[in-house]
Amino acid sequence: MEHKAGFVNIIGNPNVGKSTLINAFLNEKLSIVTPKAQTTRHRILGLVNSEEYQVVFSDTPGIIKPAYELQNAMMGVVKTAFEDADLLLYLIEIGEKKLKDEFFLEKIKKASIPVLIVLNKIDQSEQEKVMQEVEYWSELIPNAEVFAISALKKFNVEGIFNRIVELLPLCPPYFPKDQFTDRSKRFFVNEKIRERILKNYQKEIPYSVEVVTESFKEFEDIIRIRAIIYTERKTQKGILIGHKGKALKVVGTQARIDLQTFFRKKIFLELYVKVDEGWRNNALKIKKFGYHE
Repeated sequence: MEHKAGFVNIIGNPNVGKSTLINAFLNEKLSIVTPKAQTTRHRILGLVNSEEYQVVFSDTPGIIKPAYELQNAMMGVVKTAFEDADLLLYLIEIGEKKLKDEFFLEKIKKASIPVLIVLNKIDQSEQEKVMQEVEYWSELIPNAEVFAISALKKFNVEGIFNRIVELLPLCPPYFPKDQFTDRSKRFFVNEKIRERILKNYQKEIPYSVEVVTESFKEFEDIIRIRAIIYTERKTQKGILIGHKGKALKVVGTQARIDLQTFFRKKIFLELYVKVDEGWRNNALKIKKFGYHE
């Protein structure tokens, strides 16, 4: 039996629905999703397996013009998505006319691999507007196929997935068939906690933090976790903890519930907040936290 496999890399501006789409493909909440830009910081692989194929989806940070070292590292991650892709998904939402960085748009136009332009959030627009957008992008990037979907409502997600499988090259699987991601359990602990910080705090606080799982001990009926939330300034530490620790307790309770759903086990979670001055602009500290250009 012939087998297909390939890397399908998803790129686009912040908040266009990349993480929502990859979660829909996998039917699993792999990537964290919030209304805030720059929710995704790392490249995350999600695998969809069958006897005939293995699709390796790659979720990447939203494309921005970097303002500090952490964002430089994030855009380095996006660049690697062009290098190993067998198929490129350029995700757009209704009303968008270009990427935040023209460099990436030019790379898409010159791509030698199949490119699918995915027009997302069509449930928020009228059909005539959708048809105009499809025509616009078909003319702008003539080497691509254009699909209109709603990742949130899962409209036409199956249709585009079937087309992806058709375009995959003949290849043996890259990963074991019982694997659904390349990331460790500790990584998902960090992300679930960071997702709750993004949802519970405003302004600069969510962007100034990094989460590190210091201890992860898994037993038959429970997982015991100790995690550190690093922030850039002492004032931010106070806001994160809140009056008598109430704000941090809310984050901990919500993250624990999310982790129990994700791991399907009882979770005991301890959270602590520490200050690491100016970590976002320090290349060595960024590497320590797992970011690589």
